[in-house]
Amino acid sequence: MSEQIKEETPPKKGLLTKLKQSVDDKEEQLAVLSTMVRLGILVWSGGILTLAYIKLPPAFGIPEQKLDPTFIASVFTGTLATFGVAAAKKAGDKPGGGGITKEQMDQLIEKAAATAPTQTIKVESPKFKLVQDDSE
Repeated sequence: MSEQIKEETPPKKGLLTKLKQSVDDKEEQLAVLSTMVRLGILVWSGGILTLAYIKLPPAFGIPEQKLDPTFIASVFTGTLATFGVAAAKKAGDKPGGGGITKEQMDQLIEKAAATAPTQTIKVESPKFKLVQDDSE
């Protein structure tokens, strides 16, 4: 009779088991788990928010949902804020919101130059190179 050799396959490892094995420190494990949860919430809220604004084809058989996306949008922006992403405001929306104009920047530079003996560097192009001058 022929004997079949069965190879033992190791049990499949879950996501949390892999996380525990790859990261030893408990704080790092919690940080990675926290990031995963936030990404899950971000994907979920982004998907719901997207579905609130698009109309699905009738072939899908999903009826159109009438929902107020305000709550989902606040969850979405709140989760984005935990990653350090903030929405920019237009310059005309609110006083002090959305940055400053070129004239305002020039005024700030003039005031700073008049009050303190400092050097102000103004960069107007995204391509620049800083070189140290050792001639002194």
